[in-house]
Amino acid sequence: MHPSKTTHAAAQQAAQRPTELLSALMRAKAKTPESGLLANYTVRSGDSLSGIAQHFYHSSSAWPVIFWANHGQIRWANEISTGQKLSVPVKPATIPAAPKQLGPAAAPVAAPTHVTAEQSAPVESAPVESAPVQAAPVQAAPAQAAPAQAAPASYSGGSGLQQCIISAESGGNSQVMNASGHYGLYQFSASTWQEYGGSASSFGNASVSEQNQVFNNAISAGGASNWTPYDGC
Repeated sequence: MHPSKTTHAAAQQAAQRPTELLSALMRAKAKTPESGLLANYTVRSGDSLSGIAQHFYHSSSAWPVIFWANHGQIRWANEISTGQKLSVPVKPATIPAAPKQLGPAAAPVAAPTHVTAEQSAPVESAPVESAPVQAAPVQAAPAQAAPAQAAPASYSGGSGLQQCIISAESGGNSQVMNASGHYGLYQFSASTWQEYGGSASSFGNASVSEQNQVFNNAISAGGASNWTPYDGC
């Protein structure tokens, strides 16, 4: 090669080298922390901020960095749209706090349903309100029968022995049943009741006259010892 041509080519290469070096330096600087920008990213279907953070930072929990860097176009952290162009900053030493609310509140949607239910309640309750009026006479029957039950409750018997036993055993309550299974004015056991002529089927719901009859049978048969040693009669 001719010496003059060689010298000219070397001069051209020397002139181009500063430009290439400067271009390379600018490209490298664009990816350094000093520039503040790591990448520009276009959101694709299925993306999320945590997924993007995992891709660029290898840490899904760093997503608040991307959220706050793009807060002007991302209102809710849970809602990003396909095609959005996001700036991905260089990961800072300290990750900023996440926003207090990640998406729009859904509570107001439930309010109309609740109001509708309340408004419909009076319509459905109209037939129900008539039921207590019809039921009142039915409830009055037990109230009228109560005085008939009051007499056995205060029954005291005829003779002095009878009165003493009733007072000690039941206080005059003809339908009382104690914890050991003794029943009535005289607190018969089931076996004693049947021994002196009481019906097994009526034990626990016998009339005063039937209880008196069984008691009289016991006294006639010498059964006063069922009570007198215990009642002091």
